[in-house]
Amino acid sequence: MPNTETRNEKLDLRLTPSAKRTLQVAAIAAHRSVSEFVLESALARAEETLPDRQRFGLSAEQWKAFQTALSAPPRRAPRLAKLLKKPSVFERSDHLR
Repeated sequence: MPNTETRNEKLDLRLTPSAKRTLQVAAIAAHRSVSEFVLESALARAEETLPDRQRFGLSAEQWKAFQTALSAPPRRAPRLAKLLKKPSVFERSDHLR
């Protein structure tokens, strides 16, 4: 379904001459204007980045399991507790010898 919104917002970018040339060459290869290429590329990247940060869908059964997991007391993790008590390689001086 085509987007019917009017493009009336502007976004300015500062970039190096080599970055601009790269975008121009890529736009030509894609048979697009630089503006169309940059906008389509940026929106595609945004769509890849955002879905898991905005919302996710669960069935009623999955939602119940999710709520149960959130409400459950934390599991004991003795190996993790032991690891967190050890000094890291950045804290130890013996790693420099």
